[in-house]
Amino acid sequence: MQYRRFDNVYAVRIDKGEEIMAKLRELCGAENIRFAQVDAIGASEHAVIGVYDLTTQEYNRESCAGFCEITNLSGNVTTVHNEPYIHLHATLADQQNRIHGGHVLELTVGATCEMFIRVIDAPVGRIHDDLLGINLWTF
Repeated sequence: MQYRRFDNVYAVRIDKGEEIMAKLRELCGAENIRFAQVDAIGASEHAVIGVYDLTTQEYNRESCAGFCEITNLSGNVTTVHNEPYIHLHATLADQQNRIHGGHVLELTVGATCEMFIRVIDAPVGRIHDDLLGINLWTF
């Protein structure tokens, strides 16, 4: 991974074989990023995405093995218990141009990932909502 800051925006390149969630957590920890918007494109060689089921409070998971285009990767960074909390959604196109999308649980870069992280100077964290089973923004 390589990155550079330009005012309140980080331009980030995540390389082949690197896991996006881990690298983003690493960067946010190193640069003390507490609240930010994430936007990226690139390619994956492995991904696990999910759609949340409110009844079971678990993700219905889909594995996307093989090379896919990351046609959209977006989300945000907040904090939970003072640690970076990464919330990303992805749309992936496979080799047959089929689209797969959902909440990112795992995503390993297949060629490169070009990402922008727009830092917002605000104290936004997350708090667990027991009824929904998810972490919601808290201001």
